[in-house]
Amino acid sequence: MKLDILAFAAHPDDTELSCSGTLAAHIDKGFKVGVVDLTRGELGTRGTPEIRESEAKASASILGLSVRENLGLEDGFFQNDRHSQLALVRALRTYKPDILLANAVKDRHPDHGRGARLAVDATFLSGLAKVEVKDQNGELLLPWRPKAVYHFIQSQFISPDFVVDVSKYWEIKMQAVRAFKSQFYDPDSEEPETFISSPEFMKMIEARGKELGHSIGASYGEGFTVNRNIGVKDLFDLV
Repeated sequence: MKLDILAFAAHPDDTELSCSGTLAAHIDKGFKVGVVDLTRGELGTRGTPEIRESEAKASASILGLSVRENLGLEDGFFQNDRHSQLALVRALRTYKPDILLANAVKDRHPDHGRGARLAVDATFLSGLAKVEVKDQNGELLLPWRPKAVYHFIQSQFISPDFVVDVSKYWEIKMQAVRAFKSQFYDPDSEEPETFISSPEFMKMIEARGKELGHSIGASYGEGFTVNRNIGVKDLFDLV
């Protein structure tokens, strides 16, 4: 299946917290959108990989994703090496996205910055004809390189290069976030409290959305960074 937009995320729930409003907005416009999680989040203090897998499926249904896949790389220890690069190349060539969204270029969790660099390197390699990767049936996958790679913003604030108005889709975003019941604030949970399970963390997500939205004259926004200049045909593209 060819996708218009694909998001790579180090952990299940990374996209929900950071760019699911943007994904929902484009799905509503008829674009085919998918998420490929790099790891199962098996090092997470709360929940289990099996629980997070079911939560990811629930979130995918809420958002209306065309594809959700997990590469099963090692949480906390995956590297930007040949093994991981080829796994991402295989996904890129399978889904042929025009736009790729990837983890924040730097963040509190080292997997996020490492995932960002891995996505960028895999994108370049995916366009090289002499890098050979086969699908599950043993068929050679043809080279493919997305037209653009954009990095979402995660826990640590990074000044965005552009902001997407997600006001209309904020509640869908939050429904997708709440699908990960094991990870976020639940007053009835008996599991240990973590950085992301506190009510303060969810307040930060709300405040971040409002702050970025306010910066473009909207109720809610999601920000992205880019490693190149952004080109426009005319000034009205910036309105």
